[in-house]
Amino acid sequence: MTTAVANPRAGGAGGGTAVAAQARQVVKAYGSGETRVVALDRVDVDIARGAFTAIMGPSGSGKSTLMHCLAGLDIVTSGQIRVGDTEITGLKEKRLTRLRRDHIGFVFQSFNLLPTLTALENITLPMDIAGRRPDRAWLDRVVETVGLRQRLRHRPSELSGGQQQRVAVARALAARPDIIFGDEPTGNLDSRAGAEVLGFLRRSVDELGQTMVMVTHDPVAAAYADRVLYLADGRLVDEMLRPTAEMVLDRMKAFDTLGRVS
Repeated sequence: MTTAVANPRAGGAGGGTAVAAQARQVVKAYGSGETRVVALDRVDVDIARGAFTAIMGPSGSGKSTLMHCLAGLDIVTSGQIRVGDTEITGLKEKRLTRLRRDHIGFVFQSFNLLPTLTALENITLPMDIAGRRPDRAWLDRVVETVGLRQRLRHRPSELSGGQQQRVAVARALAARPDIIFGDEPTGNLDSRAGAEVLGFLRRSVDELGQTMVMVTHDPVAAAYADRVLYLADGRLVDEMLRPTAEMVLDRMKAFDTLGRVS
């Protein structure tokens, strides 16, 4: 299945939409011989720039593997991955590390904040390590977008789970990456805190022009996206534009039914 690039907010298939990341005939397999397991099976996908894409599927469908391959965190068995204009398959580890540092942001289920640093110090830490000065105007916009103005001097232990994840989101945004990947970013949060964080991810796309890719199992979380990609058995089997939680849940139930029948 080849998924065409579309700008979900423009109202139709868009051949001219910029691509932030791309997979072509990507295979990811583990093991060999009788123990070989294919996690991704000839996947083609384009991730539109400036849009919010959710990746869904049952456990073991390959959704996290796809995200990790697109983000350069995992090496494909065959096929091609591009981030922007750079093909990352075959890159040496040093160049790949630099590309991830300079062009890709990450938000994970665990907040990964350093307990001895303030919120602001955690936000700027990756740039500090890289010897880069933050763009103060951009950093100010990011802090405003995620609603952390009054919490910048607080350490993680002084913040709620939702606030800590907002710090993690701000950290991912602060370096102005080309694309941000989120792996179940609200998985450790209650529904209210999760909704706040998803709202900030949505605002980062709408107000900051960010590109967001999120793996999730939650129909409510997926409804914040412009587009939902569905994986099953390592293959892209469907997609949905302008999703609602009800539409996503109905589609997931249909997949569950098909799985039981087969």
